[in-house]
Amino acid sequence: TMLNSEQTELDLPPAHSEPESVFSDCGRMGSAEESGVALCPQPRGAEQGEAVKKDLQHLSREERRRRRRATAKYRTAHATRERIRVEAFNMAFAELRKLLPTLPPDKKLSKIEILRLAICYISYLNHVLDV
Repeated sequence: TMLNSEQTELDLPPAHSEPESVFSDCGRMGSAEESGVALCPQPRGAEQGEAVKKDLQHLSREERRRRRRATAKYRTAHATRERIRVEAFNMAFAELRKLLPTLPPDKKLSKIEILRLAICYISYLNHVLDV
């Protein structure tokens, strides 16, 4: 809270629950009714949570989604889900790799090489079955 040169902390009025008085001790001269502008744009405590909810109500669904995704909790959860997805993806490639014949058998292949080799091997097996 900003104080002018003639005020002390003891001179400040207590915070009230009415919406007009949320900014009453934010360091401006005069009341909100007199100036028409509050210099302290962010309410405190529980009132801040209510203000955030009111602020989000007028936003579009896409904007609310964007803001929710910007939270640290959401990013952490998303990173965990992505890590699990990538691990499952890599395990599937490893299983596919075990089924493909190569020389040497333990040759390291990239994912695209595994897919291309699988396509060729499936074509070869189809050819063998047709003959």
